[in-house]
Amino acid sequence: MDPLSIFGLFAVTAMLLFYALENRSRWFILGFAGACVLGSAYGFLQGAWPFGLVEGVWAVVAVRRWWVSGNSK
Repeated sequence: MDPLSIFGLFAVTAMLLFYALENRSRWFILGFAGACVLGSAYGFLQGAWPFGLVEGVWAVVAVRRWWVSGNSK
């Protein structure tokens, strides 16, 4: 595996892990957002710009969910 593939594997594994843990703490939502940013970077670096774009949108959605979860209490 080349370094870019390892980075991509790390990014999507982190996304899966943080998504699975979101109900435990709102901070896992923010972790998911960060992992989506990494996934977006991977998509653009790999040349799969649609993947990079969609992951970037997911990052924004996750940050908004994190923000709302802290202000609703």
